[in-house]
Parts: sequence; structure tokens; C-alpha cells
Amino acid sequence: MKVAVELEPEWVSTLRPLDPRPLDSFFKELATLELYRRRLISSGKAAELLNMARLEFIHFASRQGIPYLDLSEDEFAAEVELLTHLS
Repeated sequence: MKVAVELEPEWVSTLRPLDPRPLDSFFKELATLELYRRRLISSGKAAELLNMARLEFIHFASRQGIPYLDLSEDEFAAEVELLTHLS
């Protein structure tokens, strides 16, 4: 099922200079990245939606400022401690 979205001229004039691709492709990319950033979809699902390999999407999202690993300092310290204990 396809759904048409009507954009006001201000939206078009704001988005158009950001990417030369058709706006529907650009919009899909923006929406997918935002859903992934909010952790509403997995990297695998995001990659599928954008027709990319999962690792390709992870690198792409990282270049857009969305990290694959998003640990707090305490979570990172716990991981380091666990790895140190295991080795």
C-alpha cells in the first residue's frame, strides 16, 4: 500500500536543497533513521527498509551521528569489567 503525503511549499523549499534525490526517497531515509535512532526499529529492519546490507546501514547511521552502541558510562564500565574478568 502506498500513501501520498502532501507537503506545504515551505517544507519542499527546506528539504529540496538538502538532497538531490526525489523527496520521497529522502523522506524515507529520514524517517527510517529517526525510527532507528528512537530504537523503534532494529538495524536489520532499517537496512531492509532502505535496501541495504545491515553492516552498510550501521556504517551509514554512524556517519549520520547515530551510534550503533549507545552505552552510558556505567554500562560501558560494567562491560569492561566483565571482559576483564573473562580474560
